[in-house]
Amino acid sequence: MLPFYRQYFFLLFLFTSFYPFASYSKAAEINIITNQLDRPWSLALLPDGGYLVTEKTGQLRRVNAQGQLSEPIAGLPEVSVVGQGGLLDVILHPNFSSNQWLYISFVSGSAVKGYSTEVVRATLKDNQLTDVIPLFVALPKTKGGRHFGSRLVFDNDGYLYIGLGDRGVKEQSQQLQNHHGSIIRLHDDGRIPQDNPFVNTKNALPEIFSYGHRNIQGLALHPITGEVWAHEHGPQGGDELNKISVGKNYGWPVITYGVNYGIGTKIGEGTHKQGMQQPSHYWTPSIAPSGLAFYQNKTETAWLVGALKFQLLAMLTPSPENDFSEQRYFEGQFGRIRDVRTHGDTIYLLTDSGQGKLIKIKF
Repeated sequence: MLPFYRQYFFLLFLFTSFYPFASYSKAAEINIITNQLDRPWSLALLPDGGYLVTEKTGQLRRVNAQGQLSEPIAGLPEVSVVGQGGLLDVILHPNFSSNQWLYISFVSGSAVKGYSTEVVRATLKDNQLTDVIPLFVALPKTKGGRHFGSRLVFDNDGYLYIGLGDRGVKEQSQQLQNHHGSIIRLHDDGRIPQDNPFVNTKNALPEIFSYGHRNIQGLALHPITGEVWAHEHGPQGGDELNKISVGKNYGWPVITYGVNYGIGTKIGEGTHKQGMQQPSHYWTPSIAPSGLAFYQNKTETAWLVGALKFQLLAMLTPSPENDFSEQRYFEGQFGRIRDVRTHGDTIYLLTDSGQGKLIKIKF
């Protein structure tokens, strides 16, 4: 059995400009549950107090509350580990306690035929996946290893949302004839909802719910309003946080707050265009956001965003100006934050620098 690593230390949160969370300004208890993960990508909290963790290199593992890792769970579909792709998100069905269904996104394909994001549903039994059912394949498959996106979330009506990337070909995000750069909406068995916005649009793929996205790395459900929120990587600057609305165009690459890498030249037509959505918040310079969760106290709700670039956790709260105030924590302390989850007043982080960590933060 792998050793259990546990570490406590205290952090004083300075919430002088973060009034709604002033009650949490006491020291936080931080527990490193394990630091034995291989490039972890996603975390799901199990009802028994344990965890499921995907490792980008192709393993799905259980981690118990004491930090002990299982052998890789058997029964996964074949995963292609290429560039930014591999085994990606995992979430539980809303009725997981009764049906044991989980949903996994991953990259599949070949150098000859190309790669894309796929999603399956499976039943978890002990350390085995059974009844693995393919639900979605992003088409067309294309070559290269960039921008697979791949976060998953269920809404309060039981619809499954799949956040995708543009596969490094930015023009695809404006084309309703392919899936890349879009958010997909399905029933939990893969059927296409008949009220999806493009079901009756000629030459449009009916799975698409929104489009004009660059590379979605965070997807979460607001606990009060039930709205779906997403964040995505911009180019050099222009990472975005968006409230997702039915049928809307989020602008990439026609509008963006980012510029071309290295040379800093303009992309598209500017930052605004009629018929294209403005982000609710954006980051310039980029923080490379990854993982999105909501965190609540008695009076307010905050958006939690992990960052790969600055290795930090950003906490956003609505400001009176209809924007967001932002506080940043843990910069450089744990490594690159790849996923963020919450349960009550507890925050869970996955980091993928060196030996990947699962970290529990309790106020």
